Amino acid sequence: MRRFKYVGDVKLIMILKEALREVVLSQRKLFNNQDIGVERNVIASINTKLHHAFIISGIRRCGKSTLMLQLSKKIKSFNYLNFEDTRLTGFEAADFEKLDEIYKEEYGEAEFYLFDEIQNISNWEVFVRSRLDRNKKFIITGSNASLLSKELGTKLTGRHINVELLPFNFKEFESFKKQKNGIKAFEIYFNEGGFPEYLKYQNKDILRELFIDVIQRDIVARYNIREAKILKEMALYLLSNVGKEFSFNSLKKIFSLGSINTISSFISYLEDSYMIFTVSQFNYSLKKQIVNPKKVYAIDNGFCSANSLSFSEDSGRMLENIAYLAMRKSNNQIFYFKSKNNNECDFIIKESLKVKMAIQVCYKLDDNNMERELNGLIEALNQFDLKEGLVLTYDQEDDLIKENKKIRILPLWKWQI
Repeated sequence: MRRFKYVGDVKLIMILKEALREVVLSQRKLFNNQDIGVERNVIASINTKLHHAFIISGIRRCGKSTLMLQLSKKIKSFNYLNFEDTRLTGFEAADFEKLDEIYKEEYGEAEFYLFDEIQNISNWEVFVRSRLDRNKKFIITGSNASLLSKELGTKLTGRHINVELLPFNFKEFESFKKQKNGIKAFEIYFNEGGFPEYLKYQNKDILRELFIDVIQRDIVARYNIREAKILKEMALYLLSNVGKEFSFNSLKKIFSLGSINTISSFISYLEDSYMIFTVSQFNYSLKKQIVNPKKVYAIDNGFCSANSLSFSEDSGRMLENIAYLAMRKSNNQIFYFKSKNNNECDFIIKESLKVKMAIQVCYKLDDNNMERELNGLIEALNQFDLKEGLVLTYDQEDDLIKENKKIRILPLWKWQI
């Protein structure tokens, strides 16, 4: 049962304690009975002995709840709640105290709180901070990077550790599929990507519904978007042009929108929901980085193929997308490079203030593209005073010397970070 209160003429839903208890008990039972799945590589970086809030963020259905379940097996005691449950409509920050009473009555004192999709609750960080001050620990998931970072920056500065989760990488995919046969397994991963639920059921409607869920629930509803149709069309356009350059002005013209600010906001919302990622052209001037065209990448090859007619027709861009996702797991400062001669290098990896790597991605090096691909890489190596460059391919492996620079050619599946 629920009761209601009125603020002016607005009727607000209030959750009764016994109704909340019913949700807690039923969710805990379901949580404990879930399949533990393939252990994610990121677990090794999560030290549960620290008195911090671990914030696991990522797109819907990438495995955040399963990762939380895996972590629950490594800790002594925990409380759990998934805020996506429709029975929790009306839950607000004041209800956390009521929730804590139920936990103590049912399970006693626990070391950890495990909260799924917590960004649905306003001011959640106040409760988290109060319990961190009492030496409690948290594992929290969320599917909106901006909302999480905003709250973390105000109330939990220095008390949280961010963990970004993407769909399976190639090594996790091999474990999931129970395949360790290199290029043959990579061929499947190359086309189907790493969303666990899709790989289990092989139904592309899962990935199409995911697209709609992200657009409608994570963006349109959350930000009260009026141009929902244009947002959806823009998302599909970007998914169809992975690995290509775009500018806010070009999108403004394509979608006949009057404001660059609207375009900028839409791109930001899509990035915060983890559907797409943008990469800036390298420049030491931050202003030029902002105004120069960007390149777009997507969360997953299978997701792109299910929602785009043209993506799977270009093997080079599919390989480049996987390369970007592999780099993203270990590097936040990723750029692309374009020389004065208009030669391009796909990826520049910067650590602190110094460029550490230049990487070109090419599905297959041959006589037709060798000069173009290597020239872009060589110009990047010269620009950043690097002695060695890397070309990632589908299945070629070699070493070359060009203009006194060592060029390693390596299959992406062997290089995967």
